[in-house]
Amino acid sequence: MSTTVLATFYRCGVESVLTGFTVVLLPFCSLGGAISNMYAMLLARFKMFPEVKERGMASLPRLAAFTSEHSHFSIKKGAAALGIGTESVICVKVDERGKMIPSDLERRIVDAKQRGLVPFFVSATAGTTVYGAFDPLIAIADICRKHGVWMHVDGAWGGSLLMSRKHRWKLNGVERANSMTWNPHKMMSVPLQCSALLVREEGLMQKCNQMQASYLFQEDKQYDVSYDTGDKAIQCGRHVDIFKLWLMWRAKGTVGFEAQIDKCLELSEYLYDKIKDREGYEMVFNGKPQHTNVCFWYLPPAIRCMEDGEERRRRLHKVAPIIKARMMEYGTTMVSYQPQGNKVNFFRMVISNPAATFEDINFLIEEIERLGQDL
Repeated sequence: MSTTVLATFYRCGVESVLTGFTVVLLPFCSLGGAISNMYAMLLARFKMFPEVKERGMASLPRLAAFTSEHSHFSIKKGAAALGIGTESVICVKVDERGKMIPSDLERRIVDAKQRGLVPFFVSATAGTTVYGAFDPLIAIADICRKHGVWMHVDGAWGGSLLMSRKHRWKLNGVERANSMTWNPHKMMSVPLQCSALLVREEGLMQKCNQMQASYLFQEDKQYDVSYDTGDKAIQCGRHVDIFKLWLMWRAKGTVGFEAQIDKCLELSEYLYDKIKDREGYEMVFNGKPQHTNVCFWYLPPAIRCMEDGEERRRRLHKVAPIIKARMMEYGTTMVSYQPQGNKVNFFRMVISNPAATFEDINFLIEEIERLGQDL
């Protein structure tokens, strides 16, 4: 199956950024991007210390993994599940846009080595959950190569931008990664679950996970046994969820996916342009968002005249939850909110549905103002 899907990538014009990857599709695991990220960490550990398969963690030195402060929680969850431990995941500082700072990554790798740890895994993010930021993959790849560390790209949210000729530059450098997570069930609207892991080294999944159960995975079958994906993965029985992606790709084509993704980015830019200078709105960070995540505060009239301080932040922290609750009560719309670092609750509008229109964006703005006017 991996050969077939890789050929599909080639035919669809994505080969320029995916050349050299073996595509190991994991939608049959029904666990999404979190399990794909864990598989990447599993492979990185096995690649550096293959003896772990038989002898376990007790045979290894203390490992260290690195990811950004804004990365997905599944990186730490994977470390916990694999027995590496969450304390072994070292968080790297990000800039004001939420992108990993390469100089801090290298500083932390060097520091870990000096403390007797063994750096083995770096997870860069292509489309962070909150800000939609894309880490500088080229600079990160240089550091990983310099220090002999596995480079993984968590592209669960932003990886589908590879389909867009206009936006794929945001993933420049992904072709140098050892592995990449990609979730077609996000930006491409493939039904849940559909997550893929792309691995550069062919055969590594088999070496890492294969148990050579001859009663299931016979080597003398009449077809190419490389299509037996069960012995590459932890799970054996699973849904054939890859079929959903194949059907949708056949129906829409790469051009159709590209148009869908470009439209979502266009709608998010429209929302940003409408509110960045609009009274009552304040952007969480300066500049256009890199992805479809538009992060902002709505300031009710009673707060706008207040000086910045603890009392203003305390009141503002309550605004987004109340407005969202009212949205749900009225059944008109719904927007996520969350705090981030020292920033109080703000709205995070993520546009991933190509059926949305400019009129929908206008309605959203008006609805936020209607529901928050009296706060």
